[in-house]
Amino acid sequence: MKSITINGSLRESVGKKATKALRNAGQVPCVLYGGDKPVHFTAEELAFSKLVYTPNAHTVVITLANGESFNAIMQDIQFHPVTDNILHVDFYQTFDDKEISMDIPVTFVGNSRGVKNGGVLRKNKRSLRVKALPANLPDFIEADITPLKIGGKLYITTLENEAYKFMHPDNTVVCQVRRSRAAIIEDDDEDEEGAEVEATTEA
Repeated sequence: MKSITINGSLRESVGKKATKALRNAGQVPCVLYGGDKPVHFTAEELAFSKLVYTPNAHTVVITLANGESFNAIMQDIQFHPVTDNILHVDFYQTFDDKEISMDIPVTFVGNSRGVKNGGVLRKNKRSLRVKALPANLPDFIEADITPLKIGGKLYITTLENEAYKFMHPDNTVVCQVRRSRAAIIEDDDEDEEGAEVEATTEA
């Protein structure tokens, strides 16, 4: 998984007045959990653009002005309800030998037979939560919809990978092709017609 570096500085004060002053100066208050103790720091709001405004998942390297560096993942983010400015970010420290859970985006590929016949692809899960060592976290999870007929479903079990474990039940539906009024022909009917043609030819 790709990593993004966030350069920050330790916070001297965590009071409301200090926090407001930081935000007015374009700084985002942050907290890093998961280590021996929480680490309070700030970083410029622009530093989060590649981390927040992207469909991809990333790990983070937090580098502080005092020389300390931490590997982490973003755990939570708060936005202003009106301006959409970033108000606060929580990070969770990661370690090479400890598994972590993270939401990974799903990328849908292929051309579904059911969609070609007029069905509608419904994406039930646009991201999936996985558990793995940091080095095994994927950038995205690829879901091939090619085999899906009208009424067909793609279950999470078809996406299993030895590098990570899904934190969802085995019957979780990632996507499905639903019947629509515009459907030209039923996939099952098409198969039956093809079988009849073959039988006639053989006779």
